[in-house]
Amino acid sequence: MEVLTDKSIIITLAVPAFFVLIIIEYFYGLFIGKNTYRLNDTLTSISLGMISRFPVMLNFGVQSAIFIYISKYLSLGLLSVKNPFTWIAAFLLYDLSYYWMHRMHHEIKILWATHSVHHHGEDYNLATALRQTSTGWLWKWIFYTPMMLIGVPGEVFVTVAGINLVYQFWVHTEHIGHLGFLEKIFITPMNHGIHHAKNKEYIDANYGGVFIIWDRMFGTYIAQRPDLKPVYGTATPLNSWNPLWANFQVFSIMVNDTIKTKSWRDKVRVWFSKTYWRPDDCIQEKNPDDFYKKFNPEITSEIKIFSFVQMLFTIAVSGSVLTFVSSHAYNEIAAFGIIIVLISSLTGYLMHAKVLAYRMILFFSFFTILGIYYFEFISLEHLSTKLLLAQLYMNILAVIATYSMQSLQNVKILGTK
Repeated sequence: MEVLTDKSIIITLAVPAFFVLIIIEYFYGLFIGKNTYRLNDTLTSISLGMISRFPVMLNFGVQSAIFIYISKYLSLGLLSVKNPFTWIAAFLLYDLSYYWMHRMHHEIKILWATHSVHHHGEDYNLATALRQTSTGWLWKWIFYTPMMLIGVPGEVFVTVAGINLVYQFWVHTEHIGHLGFLEKIFITPMNHGIHHAKNKEYIDANYGGVFIIWDRMFGTYIAQRPDLKPVYGTATPLNSWNPLWANFQVFSIMVNDTIKTKSWRDKVRVWFSKTYWRPDDCIQEKNPDDFYKKFNPEITSEIKIFSFVQMLFTIAVSGSVLTFVSSHAYNEIAAFGIIIVLISSLTGYLMHAKVLAYRMILFFSFFTILGIYYFEFISLEHLSTKLLLAQLYMNILAVIATYSMQSLQNVKILGTK
């Protein structure tokens, strides 16, 4: 089942290279005086990327079952894994399927609700490529069923899908300019940057994964204008560092609009309309000055350091589970996923300058440690468990130290009065 539909092996192998390139891009940006990274935005992107792997590991959705059924009973069997033409045709067919999947996810609101996660980032850098949805398993697979029907072998499908996704990583950067004739054929940082822009002149364009030729063929190609710099993000900004909220923001808006609007026709239309449409009695006025503003609450150095360390542990724990997934039971993977989502959400809340989050992290870490030792819902033998426990103990010590320092400062202030 996993062999047919899961491209996570390729992604797992690529992840270390992704992080190395992110580090290189960051320091390169500092060196040339054009840093495209902010700690809060980067942490959220990485958290979303690591969290997005858990639904894959847990095999959410019906994709596997449907693809296996089609391969066994409905496939025309036209392509052989031993034929080089099969691999070339599958690579092109996958990217064409990706184009239409991607385009529909920008044109139909219920689909956009799952894809918008990738576009919330207001910075454009390699970390943005990791900002992936955790709900894509709901219906993305529908657009690839024709490949199964004509008989693309499972191992070929998995391989070309993985290569397609890995290719898309490098195009998320502002440090690579025009690439000449290559931009007429391939997706590049310049034309994909347009895809991430929220300028009305650039919206709904450049949907290809590897090839830009589909956009040129179907009329969705837009080149960057020299007089108009892309502004990144979404028309309705996320204004949050919470990865859980990022996955459900648009769903929440649709539910609220469905309840609020008085028109029964609009209650249905909300879900299947163009992404920008809302019922007349739900439209909210927007301040034009907010278009260029980035969500960026001021936080202390202590919060920045604490959040950065949380990111390192999140990468380590998630990476360990992903690397040694076969040695973890299904319920253990689910437990790790839930814990990482909650820790990342609490860290995101802390980056809103909400000091209350310290207490929440303290209590969560304490009771999670008790649960691990008392209920043993994850094995203590796993490397991922040891890393998680180290993170939780560090959280407790860091929060206690923070409150102790604050108490000492208050005592000093009182002593000077």
